[in-house]
Amino acid sequence: MTAGFTFSTATTEPQHRSSKWNAVVNESYFPLELQFRDPIHFNGQLSRMSMGHVGMSRLTSDPLSYERRRAHIREAREEEYLITLPRATSVEFRQLGREVRCDPGGFILERGDEPYRFLYENPNDLFVLKVGRKALEERVRQPDRFCAKVFNATSGTAGLFASMVDQAQSKCADFGAAAGETVGRQLLELLGLALDETVDASSSNLSAVRTAHISRVEKFIRENLKNSNLSPDLIAESCGISKRYLHDLFKDVNGTVSQQIRDQRLIAARDRLATAPGLPISEVSYRFGFSDQAQFSRLFKNKFGITPSAYKAEISG
Repeated sequence: MTAGFTFSTATTEPQHRSSKWNAVVNESYFPLELQFRDPIHFNGQLSRMSMGHVGMSRLTSDPLSYERRRAHIREAREEEYLITLPRATSVEFRQLGREVRCDPGGFILERGDEPYRFLYENPNDLFVLKVGRKALEERVRQPDRFCAKVFNATSGTAGLFASMVDQAQSKCADFGAAAGETVGRQLLELLGLALDETVDASSSNLSAVRTAHISRVEKFIRENLKNSNLSPDLIAESCGISKRYLHDLFKDVNGTVSQQIRDQRLIAARDRLATAPGLPISEVSYRFGFSDQAQFSRLFKNKFGITPSAYKAEISG
């Protein structure tokens, strides 16, 4: 976890406030074009901290409009998402032909590799998470389908996610590196669960049923990664579907059941190495169903682009 950063226009001369704020916002998220209602008298404060794969920030400011343009996207090195939770007043968001209004008590997902416009007409207080595509896709299938939609965060898993964001933001300055990494992963897990629980009302009944089955299967796999007997047969029986239908479901997501099991075990093993770098690699690999350490190292490198030993050294360093 990197050290925290805080910026306030209160310490900036009025004629430089808008340019300084623009620079801080671009550095914290990605390049955006800002439109100020009153540049000279603008007030704002932004604090941020990195928690593993999650960038955590809090932004309070006078009314503003933020626009992500095609020219900004051409320079992007990585596809990223922002998850925004307004706390004081509503925000308006337009992307992919959709226009939504998100009130306090909800959140929206913004796709960084597509143009958008985000604004609020009154002073606001926002929590914003920044997550890379790869990290989010490890927790939820096809995250793009959730962009530019409003999610109710007043109850259920989404409510728990919002509460944890609030708690993490208030206490993140006290976290050590390991705690920050762990909290970041937990936020991603909760976000993934909250998104997966959302039923798209515009989907056909058949699509909704298949989506529900896939979500239940993926949840069962995550909960049984340490079970050496985890297999398509066990999954089909436990989820109340036929093995043939189980394999058919994963054709929808361009994968196989076995591939899903392997990938989720690799992700869990990587996360375990991050939280307990003192554990031997052999113990971690065996715990998550890899009896051959050489095979585990090869699959780990293929998945993450780094060997387990190099990853341990990177975390420890």
